[in-house]
Amino acid sequence: MSQLFTPARTRGFLRATAAAVALSSVLLTAACGASDDGDRDAKATAAAPAGFPVTVDNCGVKTTYDEPPSRVVTIHQHPAELMLALGLKDRMVGTAFPDSAVLPELKKDYEAIPELAEREPSFEKILDAEPDFVYGGYGSAFAEKEGRSRKAFADAGIDTYLNREYCGKGQVTMKDTYDEIRTIGKIFGVPERADKLVTDLQGRVAQATAEVEGEHEVPVFVYDSGDKSAFTAGGKGLGTDVIRLAGGKNVFADLDEVFGDVSWEQVVERKPEVIAIYDYAGAGSVEEKKKFLLSQTALADVPAIRNKRFVVLPLTATLVGVRSAYAVDDLARGLHPESFR
Repeated sequence: MSQLFTPARTRGFLRATAAAVALSSVLLTAACGASDDGDRDAKATAAAPAGFPVTVDNCGVKTTYDEPPSRVVTIHQHPAELMLALGLKDRMVGTAFPDSAVLPELKKDYEAIPELAEREPSFEKILDAEPDFVYGGYGSAFAEKEGRSRKAFADAGIDTYLNREYCGKGQVTMKDTYDEIRTIGKIFGVPERADKLVTDLQGRVAQATAEVEGEHEVPVFVYDSGDKSAFTAGGKGLGTDVIRLAGGKNVFADLDEVFGDVSWEQVVERKPEVIAIYDYAGAGSVEEKKKFLLSQTALADVPAIRNKRFVVLPLTATLVGVRSAYAVDDLARGLHPESFR
């Protein structure tokens, strides 16, 4: 109470009768209580940003955010690009595992953020960046055997989010991309930016699909890597939907995985007319992959090999993130060049 009175007022009250002092004390205490409660309510209201708290269930991990995260580490490139496309550079304190050339319009911002590691950083390295949120692109971001489980981060007081492509819920489509963007926009308190970005990406996809509407559905084999067997895109990954939207068909859409190994005999049997080569660091150059495929006598009668029809896509463009809409257009042009003349 002393902070509410000047010394002169205090002396005045001391000259009052004991009854008056007692009565004033009761009244003022009640008034202060009401004032303090009101201040606390006002502060609580002021402290809660619009739209918060936000509760998100991500791959079975439910998290309530009382405010947007302010110090973010992204593991793998596509979560970083999504964050940057939403204008969230100021929240990012570290990136890791770049595997393709960054979109030109995001390159400057991406390079301004500290890179913690060329691959997945250690748990300790991530802690050094003092994040309050870690956003992983592949399941390996939160590998338990490497000490990076989501529980380990939770025990350290750090929230986590895993790209929904690795939640294991069946085939992923472009809708998952749009939902991912909107969810991240919600967590970071920028839903309007997310809606605007989604509208732009939907427009890109719609324009590309309109160009190839009614065209022959081209059989496509995705070559990621591998020599004794082929590591390819399965039916659960976004790549299959990207191929469909571009006017093609993934010849291994029946493979019940995001990525998986198939035999070269299976590739021959399915007669792809185009081979989509996924380009990323650490798996050989595109030219090396083409040279390998063309040198395999067992593949000589595969239409795509015979006609040397290859389309190159950055790996990050085939994942849930902002690049997938660009991939639909790029792939459509490769599958149906006559539609874009």
